[in-house]
Amino acid sequence: MKISDIVLVEVGGDFPADETHSEERRVDPLDIYTEFGDKPFSPPSPSPGESVRRTASYLEVRTDADVTGVFGPVDGPHASILRREMRGFLLGRDPLAIEKIWDLLLRRNRHSRGGYYMMALSAIDCALWDLKGKALGMPVYRLLGGPTRDAVPAYASMLGHSLQPDALVQRAREYKALGYRAQKWFFRYGPGDGGEGASRNVAMVRILREAVGDDVALMFDAFNSWDVPYAVDVGRRIAPYRPAWLEEPVPVDRISALRTIRERSGIPVATGEHLYTRWQVKELLQAGAVDVIQADPDWCGGISELMKIAVLCSAYDVPLCPHGHSLHAALHVAAACPPAVLPQVEFLILHQRNKQRFMKGYLEPQDGKIRPPETPGLGIEIDRGN
Repeated sequence: MKISDIVLVEVGGDFPADETHSEERRVDPLDIYTEFGDKPFSPPSPSPGESVRRTASYLEVRTDADVTGVFGPVDGPHASILRREMRGFLLGRDPLAIEKIWDLLLRRNRHSRGGYYMMALSAIDCALWDLKGKALGMPVYRLLGGPTRDAVPAYASMLGHSLQPDALVQRAREYKALGYRAQKWFFRYGPGDGGEGASRNVAMVRILREAVGDDVALMFDAFNSWDVPYAVDVGRRIAPYRPAWLEEPVPVDRISALRTIRERSGIPVATGEHLYTRWQVKELLQAGAVDVIQADPDWCGGISELMKIAVLCSAYDVPLCPHGHSLHAALHVAAACPPAVLPQVEFLILHQRNKQRFMKGYLEPQDGKIRPPETPGLGIEIDRGN
């Protein structure tokens, strides 16, 4: 069996505009400048019956044996890298030799160790695992050594939900009642908002803890938008509410800053969605700068690399909780790893509907857990009927 073609399949359709409607934005690194931070968040209000056009691209690795590996949606500039740099290089190669293909792609480009090139490599790797599962008639998690459990816990990731106090209480209790044992909320304010913004961040944490009680884990994301003094100050003030982690208080390459925040704030630090490959993860772990690693198989190097990162995390007794850019690849890896190594996956409540918009079926938690697909491969089947 040989790779005969690599294509990006474009799909699209018209959908109700009010679906997955964001109510609030998160803090952003640009907010330190008043021209960005002072802008009010004004989400568009769709008219009744209004529809919007949505599109997506899916990577297909085709073979001369009529077996096709699929992954996606693939979004961003790395789509051109797949077409222009990788397609010709991979034609005629053995698609089951995934480890060799991964190493070849890494070695052939001196800029391969991060950014869009690594994202493109990740998409190829995930599609090849889908292809291998189909060729052998098994779901990917079985090829990786699973299952380690019937279903994987998922935490409710609340990006885009309103941060108004009444809405916080209502939504937090709603998702607790749905069976989620953990929720992640997104800070709205950073250093540019001064002491008032910091107090609002602390108030959000307090309201959420009071709303869900002590038996729900609460995590909080600062999206690379804080600095060390601000993170230490807010961290100390929210520590009494027992956050499970503070995510990305500063960019992931500021290793000493992450370590300082972890040591001085008194709360766990999580990061890693913007890490590429096991070597970058190793630097964080060796420095003692992180309590939770959040590598994303869509970006870090694919399923192959996420499995290596899981082994590395296990050696340091640091849990891996993959970032939730998409779901299928991370879920298969989770189903193949011991719960102590990979305890949970992220489920973006508002955004997974769009991410799975053009797939047949819909993967979502039931009572806070997700069962991995049992079909051969990853379980991604493009719905071309839209």
